[in-house]
Amino acid sequence: MCFLVTGGAGFIGSAVIRELIDCTDHYVVNVDKLTYAGNLDSLASVSSSPRYHFEQADISDAEAIQCIFDTYRPDIVMHLAAESHVDRSIDGPAVFIQTNVVGTSVLLEIARKYWQELQASEPEKAAGFRFHHISTDEVYGDLEDTGGLFSESTPYAPSSPYSASKASSDHFVRAWQRTYGLPALVTNCSNNYGPYHFPEKLIPLMILNALAGKALPVYGDGRQIRDWLYVEDHARALIKVATQGRVGETYNIGGHNEKTNLEVVEAICGLLDERIGTSHIIPYTSHRDLITFVADRPGHDMHYAIDASKIERELGWAPAETFATGLARTVDWYLTNREWWQRVQDGRYQGERLGKGA
Repeated sequence: MCFLVTGGAGFIGSAVIRELIDCTDHYVVNVDKLTYAGNLDSLASVSSSPRYHFEQADISDAEAIQCIFDTYRPDIVMHLAAESHVDRSIDGPAVFIQTNVVGTSVLLEIARKYWQELQASEPEKAAGFRFHHISTDEVYGDLEDTGGLFSESTPYAPSSPYSASKASSDHFVRAWQRTYGLPALVTNCSNNYGPYHFPEKLIPLMILNALAGKALPVYGDGRQIRDWLYVEDHARALIKVATQGRVGETYNIGGHNEKTNLEVVEAICGLLDERIGTSHIIPYTSHRDLITFVADRPGHDMHYAIDASKIERELGWAPAETFATGLARTVDWYLTNREWWQRVQDGRYQGERLGKGA
């Protein structure tokens, strides 16, 4: 089959594409605008495959997206393209609305028309077509101290401009499924981590700051709780939902790893103490000494946690990595792939594009 993956040069999207190329026989069309978070270096290992094609395009550009649909005629659309950093959404919400809301609506309309045309011309292909929208647990808001879990029926209560824009896009997808019959599915995931993660996010930021002997800034008291999901586990789950999930359904995807932010940072520090020692941060005796508490972000949710029993029960998926094994793999990856993150830090990744054209 032909998978059209939007946002395929991003953190999760690139993991999905690597999984598709390395572990299946499917074809992949990567559609990415290449904003600051789009990094084709993350696809260097698969970019020479004849089953991989890259198209630089903005999902809000209807003409460009229509041309891509006409050229590649996808069987499955996996929609991951999104602005996703909460702090950036607080500083500038307009781009989140444009990409996450307007862009999704443009993509939905083109997919709807394409699918309806297939129904008339190729009913068998139309019957197998799927539109898979990838979202976040942040749309559910804050569990606070209830001790519960987010299920697929948890009411939406987004707190940030980012999560509000994703909630809006989720509603659009479900409306297109209900109104037009578009064969759509939605997944909501917990916090991802792993290789190729953009350095502004918590785990890579802490690793790289620690390597440089810089302060490790932790919001508030660091007691915010998140459920952590290794990105390669997530990629496998997404492909399973896209190919085996029930149309019209939502699946929550989580890692069963609830940790406070402070616990995450301290675990990173412990791994770095073991692997590289502390000679580069003298007079400090542990990377933990670099932890610095800073003013909390506005509207910061305290607790997210996912109930992933539905995808486990219906599709047989479960994460392969524990937090301990996944975090160790992540730290080791950053220690052995300095060229990747140094190219991000100095901006070279934006000046040299490694993709394979159509």
